[in-house]
Amino acid sequence: MAHLPSLETVLTTAADGVLTITLNRPDVLNAVNGQLAADLLEAVRVAERTPEIRCVILTGAGRGFCSGKDLRERSDDGAPASYGETLRRRYNPLVLRLATLEKPVIAAVNGVAAGAGCNLALTADVRIASDRARFIEIFSRIGLIPDSGGSFFLPRLVGLAKAFEMTYTADEVNADEALRIGLVNRVVPHDDLAAAALDLARRLAGGPTRGFGLTKRAFLHGLRSTLVQALDYEAHMQDIAGRTTDHREGVAAFLEKRSPRFEGR
Repeated sequence: MAHLPSLETVLTTAADGVLTITLNRPDVLNAVNGQLAADLLEAVRVAERTPEIRCVILTGAGRGFCSGKDLRERSDDGAPASYGETLRRRYNPLVLRLATLEKPVIAAVNGVAAGAGCNLALTADVRIASDRARFIEIFSRIGLIPDSGGSFFLPRLVGLAKAFEMTYTADEVNADEALRIGLVNRVVPHDDLAAAALDLARRLAGGPTRGFGLTKRAFLHGLRSTLVQALDYEAHMQDIAGRTTDHREGVAAFLEKRSPRFEGR
């Protein structure tokens, strides 16, 4: 496994093809400041450029997953930072990098996920929640709109009516409700969260990584496509997938009646 960077506000560990990225500002429920955003982006870049890393887990230290933007943060001149500028410079590049990472991304939501922290969890491909997890689209409490991808991911996951309800009321959604409305894939006892996320991550890390990445491309393209466009793009992605080493191995394993040994190529 490649050398992992030492980051100030994010912990990284890697084993068995899985990179675990832990937001590490537990005293403020992992609220995002400039340093955490930069550290998280660097950790995602490591996952992107390291072939041995074939799946990513994103989680938080302490009681919370991420409480969103650190509202106490100020610009260099002491004034509140411009929200638009902060989003364009800090959050949007991170959301794009994470959402388009061509490796599976699992959010292990260990506690409160609020505001941008909630939407950071929605950026992942799969969400496993502790039974103590809580999701809050908190923006309307301070007169703001959903950002960090919330306007894109939330309606697609829970439907437009529920997305309006969650954002207008800013009511807390507990883990069971999150599962019922499709916000998360699975809820597990809190003490089992790390093991459940790692078990799934190891399984995905042993899968056809290139195929997973092409699947993500096709899904994101399909979200903004007509049926004709989606079918054409599927054919293009399938051409690429059909030339991978993992496809050849999968066919060979099927014919030989054995489990495939995918290499992620």
